[in-house]
Amino acid sequence: MPPSVPRGQGYLRASRAPRYSLLFALPLLLGYEALAIALPVRETQGVRNGAEVILRTAFDMVAGQWGNVAFGAVVLGISAWLLARDVKANGAPSRRRFFLFMMMESVALAAVFALTASLITARVLGALHLSALANVNGIDAPTRLMVSLGAGVFEELLFRVVLVTALIGGGRTVLGLGPRAAAGAAIVLSALIFSAFHYIGPFGDKLALPSFLFRAVGGLLFSAIYVLRGFGIVAWTHALYDVGLLLLVGS
Repeated sequence: MPPSVPRGQGYLRASRAPRYSLLFALPLLLGYEALAIALPVRETQGVRNGAEVILRTAFDMVAGQWGNVAFGAVVLGISAWLLARDVKANGAPSRRRFFLFMMMESVALAAVFALTASLITARVLGALHLSALANVNGIDAPTRLMVSLGAGVFEELLFRVVLVTALIGGGRTVLGLGPRAAAGAAIVLSALIFSAFHYIGPFGDKLALPSFLFRAVGGLLFSAIYVLRGFGIVAWTHALYDVGLLLLVGS
């Protein structure tokens, strides 16, 4: 999570701080969990976000039947600690318009993401591949919405907050890289891992070069957004992009 910023800083700095970033991302988590609880199992077909499954499975291996409780407690506990520390140092969010600006920025970034990733893929492979992420056959619209919201929260939590942060730390402490070199290497490696992740499991896509490249480019862009703009904005950018794509292609 990007560090807290002093009271009085402008939008670009303040929007990366936990008191804005975490609160901004909270509706995504609440919406995902509400849909997961409300939708009948026969409609969701047991579908959950793959990144969430990985995170919860890791806790299950350690805590057994209490894995889900431990996972929720850790996520909420760390979030509450970051939020409380930031609020203590800088005060509660006082500029509510910042949340509106963050939403506007996320919408714009989602649109830029769709265009940029597709054009890069088209330039390299000679084929526009906007449908690379649209593996929605047999899944209804509410479930697709649930998965899209979950992607914004859990994929960004796993592949950006956990993976990018760990790779940057490893690059600096183990390989002795400078901050920029470590961040660049982490962004590239995490993008490849992020792309490969989408071909794993029963709901994974069939491996194909255009879709793999599309997702790898997407991973690069999402990681750059995380490093530069923080968790809240990258989570909403990812969710809004997926919602638009999955609802459009699956309609």
